Amino acid sequence: MPKNLGKHLSSETEVEAKVIELKPEVFIQALKSMYVARQIDNKAMTLLKQGKAFFHIGVSGHEAIQVASAMNFRPGYDWFYPYYRDWAFVYQLGVTLEELFYSVLGRAECPATGGRQMPAHFGKKELRIITQSSPTGTQYLQAVGTAMGCVRDGTDEVVYVSGGDGSTSEGEFHEALNWASKDKLPVIFVIQNNKYAISVPIYEQTAGASVAKIGQGFYGLDVYEIDGTDFIQSYQTVKKAVERARAGLGPTMIVANVVRLVPHSSSDDHRKYRKPEELEFERLNDPILKMENLLIERGILTKNEIEKFYSEIDNEIEKAIEKAEQKPYASPETVMLHVYAPEKTRQLNYESTVPSGKPIVMVDAINHALHEEMELNPKMLVYGEDIADPKGGVFTATKGLTVKFGKDRAFNSPLAEASIVGTAIGLAVKGYKPVVEIQFGDYIWPAMMQIRDELAPFRYRSNGNWSAPVVIRVPVGGYIHGGHYHSQNIEGFFAHLPGIFIAYPSNAADAKGLLKTACRIEDPVLFLEHKALYRSPQAMAPEPDENYLLPFGKAQVKKPGKDATIITWGLMVYKSLEAVKIIEQKYGVEIEVIDIRTINPLDKETILNSVRKTSRVLIVHEDTLTAGFGAEISAIIASEAFEYLDAPIKRVAGLDIPGIPYAPTLEEAALPQTEWIVKALDELIRY
Repeated sequence: MPKNLGKHLSSETEVEAKVIELKPEVFIQALKSMYVARQIDNKAMTLLKQGKAFFHIGVSGHEAIQVASAMNFRPGYDWFYPYYRDWAFVYQLGVTLEELFYSVLGRAECPATGGRQMPAHFGKKELRIITQSSPTGTQYLQAVGTAMGCVRDGTDEVVYVSGGDGSTSEGEFHEALNWASKDKLPVIFVIQNNKYAISVPIYEQTAGASVAKIGQGFYGLDVYEIDGTDFIQSYQTVKKAVERARAGLGPTMIVANVVRLVPHSSSDDHRKYRKPEELEFERLNDPILKMENLLIERGILTKNEIEKFYSEIDNEIEKAIEKAEQKPYASPETVMLHVYAPEKTRQLNYESTVPSGKPIVMVDAINHALHEEMELNPKMLVYGEDIADPKGGVFTATKGLTVKFGKDRAFNSPLAEASIVGTAIGLAVKGYKPVVEIQFGDYIWPAMMQIRDELAPFRYRSNGNWSAPVVIRVPVGGYIHGGHYHSQNIEGFFAHLPGIFIAYPSNAADAKGLLKTACRIEDPVLFLEHKALYRSPQAMAPEPDENYLLPFGKAQVKKPGKDATIITWGLMVYKSLEAVKIIEQKYGVEIEVIDIRTINPLDKETILNSVRKTSRVLIVHEDTLTAGFGAEISAIIASEAFEYLDAPIKRVAGLDIPGIPYAPTLEEAALPQTEWIVKALDELIRY
C-alpha cells in the first residue's frame, strides 16, 4: 500500500528534514528569489497605479514553497505547468527579471506570450515552461499527458504542475489525479492552499476543508500536507517527491498551506471579506520573515547584511523595469500571426495518386488510414473510450490497431472526455501525435474547456512558441434513430473557434485522404465522421493508396451546373444530389453541387466562382438552421458576390429544436429530407 500522509509530515520525513543540511548559498539564493517575487508584487502595483500596467495577480505569501519546488527540478529537462501565482517559481527556474517585467508590461519580447496574454501567464520554451492560461484546473490533465510521454520515452523526466486550492474543485483536477495514479506517472501536484478561491473560503469549497484528505482516496498517490511557508519543510518534501517520481514510483500531491498576504488580484479588495485580525495573523506567517529569521539564527547573514542584500536586489529590479519600459509593444501587424502553423508545414504532396482500389465503405477507409499513419509515424498514438481491441471502437473504426501496434500505442481511456483531450495536449507538447476519439459528438462537451481555451489558442497565446497538433475524431449526425444524444451535429459550434481545422468528409476516399493529412500537419484538427455514412453504399468509393493525401480547404464540385448552386457537406451531399435529379428533370436546368469537405479552412474561391456563374444559391446542412455554418457561408456570399445574385440566398437545415427525437416520425420531421431540398430548389429556380 502507498503511504498517504495526513495533515502533517510523517515522523520519518521530519527526521530526514533535520538530518539533511543545505549549504548556506542555497538559503541565500532562496531568500533572493523570494524577495524578488515579493518586490514584483510591489512594483507591479506601482506600475499599475501609474497607468503603465493594467493587471496583476500576486504571489506574496506563497514564495517559500515555490522556490523550494523549483530548486528540486532540472530546468530544460523536466517539464513545468505553473499557475498564475508562480512568480517565485519561474524566477528561480531561470526566467529573468527583465522577462518577468516584459510580462508585467505586456511587451513584445515577453518569452511567454509576446504581450498576447495578461501578466502571470508564464512560459519559456528553453526551460520547458509550457504556455499557461487563465482557466483554473486545465493544466492538470495536460501535465498528466506530458508525464505519459516521459514514461513512453523511457526517461526520468518529471512534470511539475501547480494550482491553488480553488482549482481543486474543478472536475479535471480529480480526473488528473485518477489517471496519474492508475498509471504511476511522474507528476508532482503542488497545491498552494491559501484557503481562498478569490473570496470563497476553503470550507465552502472542499469537503472537510481538506484537499489532502481527498487525495488519500487515490490508490498510488503519495499525499503530503505541509507548511508551505517553511522553506526547509517544503524543500525536503518536494525533494522526496521528485526522487520518487524519477524512480518510477508514481505521482505525489503536496498540499502546501500558505498565506495570501495580498488581495486575489489587482481587481480585488480582500478587506471586503477578510477581517483585520485574520490579515494580521497571516502576516505573522510571512515566509520571507521566517526565512530572514532562519538565516540570522544560523549565522548565514546578519540583519544588516540582509538589508544590504535587499538594496542590491532593488537596484537590479529598477534596472529591469527601466529596460522593460524601453521595449516596444507588439506591432499591430502581428495580430494575426500564429493562429495556425506556418503555411509551409501544410505543403505536402497532395493528390499524387488517384483513388483506384477496390470500393470501400467509409469506416474501413478511416480504419485503413489510421493503420497506415501509425505504421509511418511511431510517435502517433490512438486512444479513447472503447477503441482498443478486441472491441476496436463502437463503430470498429479502430479495429486491429491494438493487435498490430500494441496496447502502448492504441489503448482505452477512462470515460472522461476532458481527460482524453487534456492528456492529448500534454502528449503533443512532448512530441507525440495523439489521434484521439470522442465516442459521439453529443458527448464532446465535457472537453469544451480543453478545446476552446487550451487546444485552439495554444499556438497563438504562446506567440508561436508552443503547439499541440492533436487530431480529435468524432462520430456525428442523425438519421440512425439515435435520439437526442446520439445524433448531434457540432460543426457550427466549433467553426467559431479560430486555431483548429475542421474536416467533414462525405465519402470513403475523402475521409481517408483528409484523415491522413490531419495526421501529418502541425495544426489541431477536429475530424467529423457522419455515422450514417460509415457503411452507406452511397459513401463507398475506390480506396486511395497509402500515398493519397487531400488538402484542407479544397472543395469538390460533385456535379457541374450553370443555373443554380447547392453548397453542402456530409450526408446532405447525397440528399442534395437526389433533389437535383428531380428538379433538373422538371425544369431542364443544370444545378451545380459543391461538397465543401472542410469547414475550416473553407474553400471560398470554389463557392464564389460557382455563385458568379449560376447566380442562384441554396445552402443545405443537417445542423440547426439558426446560427448553423450555412449562415456564415450565406454572409460570405452576400458580402463578396451580392451583385451576381438573381435570387435571395436560400437555406435548408434541421429544425431549431434542442435534440433529435427518437421516434421515426419525429426524427424525419426534424431532419432535412430530400423533399425539403426539392421544394427550396423549386422556389429558387422559379424566382
